[in-house]
Amino acid sequence: MNSLQIWLAIIGGLVLAGVIGHGAWQTRRAAGRARPTSAPAGTASDTAPLPPPDASDSGPGTVPMALEPSFGPEPASTRPTVFDALPREPAAVREPEMHAIAPAPAVVPVTPIEQRLSEVPAALAHAPRRHSSPARIDALIDAIVPIGLDAPLSAEQVLAQVPPTRRAGSKPFLIEGRHAETGQWEPLAAPARYSALQAGVQQVNRGGAINEIEYSEFVQKIQACADALGGEALFPDMLEVVAQARALDHIAVNHDAQLAMRLQARRGSWPLSWVQQHAARHGFVDGPTPGRLVLPGRTEGAPPVLELCLDAQAALADDPGQVWVDQMSLIFDVPQTPRQDQPFNAWCAAGQALAISLDAEVTDDSGQRLHAESFAMIREDLDGLYDKLEEFGLPAGAPVTRRLFS
Repeated sequence: MNSLQIWLAIIGGLVLAGVIGHGAWQTRRAAGRARPTSAPAGTASDTAPLPPPDASDSGPGTVPMALEPSFGPEPASTRPTVFDALPREPAAVREPEMHAIAPAPAVVPVTPIEQRLSEVPAALAHAPRRHSSPARIDALIDAIVPIGLDAPLSAEQVLAQVPPTRRAGSKPFLIEGRHAETGQWEPLAAPARYSALQAGVQQVNRGGAINEIEYSEFVQKIQACADALGGEALFPDMLEVVAQARALDHIAVNHDAQLAMRLQARRGSWPLSWVQQHAARHGFVDGPTPGRLVLPGRTEGAPPVLELCLDAQAALADDPGQVWVDQMSLIFDVPQTPRQDQPFNAWCAAGQALAISLDAEVTDDSGQRLHAESFAMIREDLDGLYDKLEEFGLPAGAPVTRRLFS
């Protein structure tokens, strides 16, 4: 080994010793900073531990411990951790300090659409459905023709000779038989036997009063049936029937009412499928014709309580989700539903529910917006109409009333 190598080894050793010494000095310096200020060994602190920190320690008379600033981690506490001084019982939870902060503005809760709909009364209570009775001849609206028989006939014999289409023009007619045993008039049904028959043609409907041509057609059909059964028919005078029909038509025209509520989209249009879903949610089902959804009545076979009319062309589309509508009409046919079923409430409730769920504006047929005062006035007029119909013996929802206003 030459002298150059020896000197390099000496210099390297000195550098290494300096690095080690500097590291040791840094370690002792850091340990001196982090050493807790505990009492010396053998003093009273060994037998009498310090009490736990109290709020009074931070009072004005307390001198905080001086710490040398450093970039190292801040000590967790200015006192040593003394486990013997912890209380035996759980300490009470200290309430956080309250600072005077300006209150944030109250957030107004947004009522969800489901809650708003739940506040709307049901369109029609789901009461047990009543069974409907068949239409019966009524002297109030029918021109009655008695048919005498030589001998009682079975229902099968009579039905074989009854005209297949029981209409004369736009006016329907009914045929009943007097039960041979009970003597009661009833619709023709096997296996009963009848001692007499009667036919009644409806004098008035919404198509107007019966005219001479329609009455003549009725006479021809009933006369042919009576001849085939060997009976004798006694027809009322045509002029008297027509005159009576016109008088009844005058009453019907002045006491008929159909209420319509238009629902207009506020923003854009609605998908047809969406409208159908919301309508079904409120009890509407598909009607007999495209574009009409109906709310069924409580009586089986009775006319619907409400009709929801949409665009018929849109209803015929193959994909309702691709067709849009911007308005629809909710119709309430007053004479068709009994007053005690509260159809007016159903009309108002269904319109309100659909307006909320579809975000629609409620107007009349002319586009005038309907308010609460408007419905109150309609209700007052409706009560008067109900009373008038009852005075004429035509209460709303009665079978004879439904036939007259059909």
